[in-house]
Amino acid sequence: MARAAAVLPLLFAGAAWADALVPVCYNYGCAVEQTVAFSEQRLAGLKALLRKARSPETERDLLAVAIGRLYAWAGEQTPIWRDRGGNYDDDQGESGRMDCIDHATTTTRFLEALAARGLLRFHRVLPPARRTRFLVGQHFSAVIEELGPVRDAEHPEPERYVVDSWFRDNGRPAVIMALEKWLEGEDPDVE
Repeated sequence: MARAAAVLPLLFAGAAWADALVPVCYNYGCAVEQTVAFSEQRLAGLKALLRKARSPETERDLLAVAIGRLYAWAGEQTPIWRDRGGNYDDDQGESGRMDCIDHATTTTRFLEALAARGLLRFHRVLPPARRTRFLVGQHFSAVIEELGPVRDAEHPEPERYVVDSWFRDNGRPAVIMALEKWLEGEDPDVE
């Protein structure tokens, strides 16, 4: 009995860092969904990367890289390696292309997987956001919220940021920018 009690903590410690299974969707509007597995070794690498964050700003910078890595690894298991930034550069006949709905959904799932492992220390994951421009132009993105005090009396809510992988080719760091600016229509300078 004592031996079993000694093994139990080891089992649970290992379970926390078992392979992560995350559904990825693609082919526009989440038409196809496929579960990918991220190995314990790769997750440990992301843990080491994100543990370097000493502030919300540095965590966002490192998180952009981590999301890019997750997409690259998912591209080894699915056809999303073909996805190009935006929609216009995607080969319309090829499986694996992703629109902003696919990216917002998948990036949110990646962020939730990181958060479930305690890898986000300065942010929490929120539901995806939608912006509408010119009545017909819609765009969706994953969203994180900075933990801690509010900015000031004029801005009583914590800072929120989009984590938008749609702008870049598969495997590249995600774009992270203030939700407020994104909602106003600001887009990043895309390489």
